[in-house]
Amino acid sequence: MQQLAQMVNTREGGSGASGVGNYLLNRAKPHLPPWLGAAGVGAAGWLGNMRWEGSPGAAVGLTLTSVAVTGGAYVIGKSASKQRRLHSAITTAFGSAWLTAACLAGPAAGPVDDLYLMGGPALALSWNVRIFMRASDGGQASADGGLMEKIGLARAQIRAARAEPNRATARVELDAGTQTNDDMASALPRIASALDLPASAVRYQPDPDSARRGDLVIVPEDMLAETVEWEGPSNLGGSIADPLVIGRYDDGSPLLLWLPGDEKQGRNSTHVLIAGGTGSGKGDAALNLQTEILSRRDVTMVFSDPKSFQDFRPLLPGYDWAVEGGTPSEVMVAAVQAAVPARTRWLGQHRYRQWVPEAAREQRDPKHSCRPDGTACGCPGMPFMVAWFEEAANTLRFMGDDAFTGIAQEARSAGVSLVISLQRPSYDQMSTSTRSSMPSVIALGCHPDDEGFSLPDEVLAAGAHPGAWRNRKPGYCYVVSPGIDEDRYASPGRTWRFTPGAVETMELLALWAQRHGAAADPITAQALKSVAGAAYAGRPAPDTGASEPGTPVPAPAVPETDADDEGGLEVDPEDEGIDPEQELPAPQQGDDAPIFGQEAGRKPTPAEARRLFAQALDEFEAAGQMVVGPKDFYDWCAAHQLSRAWVSERLKEAYLDGRLAETGKTGRWRIIPRPEDGSPVALTAA
Repeated sequence: MQQLAQMVNTREGGSGASGVGNYLLNRAKPHLPPWLGAAGVGAAGWLGNMRWEGSPGAAVGLTLTSVAVTGGAYVIGKSASKQRRLHSAITTAFGSAWLTAACLAGPAAGPVDDLYLMGGPALALSWNVRIFMRASDGGQASADGGLMEKIGLARAQIRAARAEPNRATARVELDAGTQTNDDMASALPRIASALDLPASAVRYQPDPDSARRGDLVIVPEDMLAETVEWEGPSNLGGSIADPLVIGRYDDGSPLLLWLPGDEKQGRNSTHVLIAGGTGSGKGDAALNLQTEILSRRDVTMVFSDPKSFQDFRPLLPGYDWAVEGGTPSEVMVAAVQAAVPARTRWLGQHRYRQWVPEAAREQRDPKHSCRPDGTACGCPGMPFMVAWFEEAANTLRFMGDDAFTGIAQEARSAGVSLVISLQRPSYDQMSTSTRSSMPSVIALGCHPDDEGFSLPDEVLAAGAHPGAWRNRKPGYCYVVSPGIDEDRYASPGRTWRFTPGAVETMELLALWAQRHGAAADPITAQALKSVAGAAYAGRPAPDTGASEPGTPVPAPAVPETDADDEGGLEVDPEDEGIDPEQELPAPQQGDDAPIFGQEAGRKPTPAEARRLFAQALDEFEAAGQMVVGPKDFYDWCAAHQLSRAWVSERLKEAYLDGRLAETGKTGRWRIIPRPEDGSPVALTAA
């Protein structure tokens, strides 16, 4: 107890009279300088009068000195606030004027002594009040040079600041009870105006634990103004779990993005939305991301592009599956949806809560075995998968605004990332459910009214402003994604520029992906084929001269044989199955040459018509056209004397028999591929 009391006494300056005296002296010390200054001026006036009383030369010198000191005080105080600068100038002017009068006329002559006794204490007290007010506001003077006052936040304080190359960060404390972080966010344009900087150079990152504290970030020089060309992938042969480098930030640091999750880092897997107006550099942003993906060893990509691969043709050999827009994209969406539960089931059976690089390798670890006995199963690995839909507005118009909702909500746990690229991700094009399931966004220049469709409100409040660029700065973007520090969300970046000189490197990268990239695992491939059938054939093998996606594969040539060499008769192939001893069938209506008013050709019987219809579905499937409707049978109906209404009824029957599935669009049906053994799908009998 005695030691505790001694510590309290020591902390409070001691006990008794000596303790009180020490406390008062410590409290009075900050207020003594103005009074000491006033006393010093009085003493100087008395000594000066003894030497220069009545001297004309001294009068001129003292007058000039007084003016010089007053002007110097005003100029020296240029970096101080306006009030402090004016206060200093008034104090200096009054003190130097009184000193001049006291030296020449005497300290007690006329009103000189009265001015000293009244003005000296008044000026000293004014400085005491200033010191007291500053101490009551936190004991620290604002270091903003009057900036906060200019933008309407006079009581805000800028505290500790740290400087980095081309980046300054200052801690801001707003006035408690009267100012919030929202006030600071709304003042960012005025700060940019006060500092004569572009709006994108000033950002504010609120403190998540405080409503009135945050970091003000200022980037004085735009390092993105210089265009940097793409020189090749950043990590050829690396894992898709490693960061993808797609450009640089305005302070020169790399612009990174991750697709798979990482439980150790607390990062979730993600889908990506690429949004930007015409001319904003959306194509270059997509090429940056795609070339990074295709350069990794444990990932496959399926790709839809309604623009016929205009920007991406050099990369075609590297895709696992590439289609154009319309019906082929519709089939791809359905196929990816079928692959998601199959992949999730495989990952669960091998004890993976989410996709990790180890899942892409052969499963030799007993901890990830699907066998009940716990021994290593040796199953083939499952690479990560990217489903990319370029110019997705076309697919959304064709399929409906919720076309990607199922994939967006379920695919992340299956090791699948969905990438959607379009100009305006408004809610009249993309459903709210799909948009809310896209955690990552690359937001390029756009119309100011479209900023809210691309970026979260808190990022816009922090200073992000893609509408300021529009199409004037191609490649400028903001990236919001798991794994990126939140204070980077409002920092602009710029993607690498792709020029015609990059085509050769892109072609070499696609060849590398063919030879060294991952192929679709059996589970994923089977799931895709269960929907797409022959439309999905996997990545073409290198050096095979495979045709471009969507081009029919020619049938193998049949070697010609000379019938005379074998001693046989020359018979037309159509007549090879005719038995010459069998009687000819009875004539049927339409077998004869048509006459005026009579239908040409023979109309098939109901049983024959259904057989021909089933054969037509097989032909569509073999050609890779997996979505059909009555309009696709127009020529077929004309050839077989059948109506479009008859075809519509047969399509409904095929749906009931399991040969077709619904697509969500009236009059459109998706063909269900036949089993691998080729067994037929029975249709309703006549």
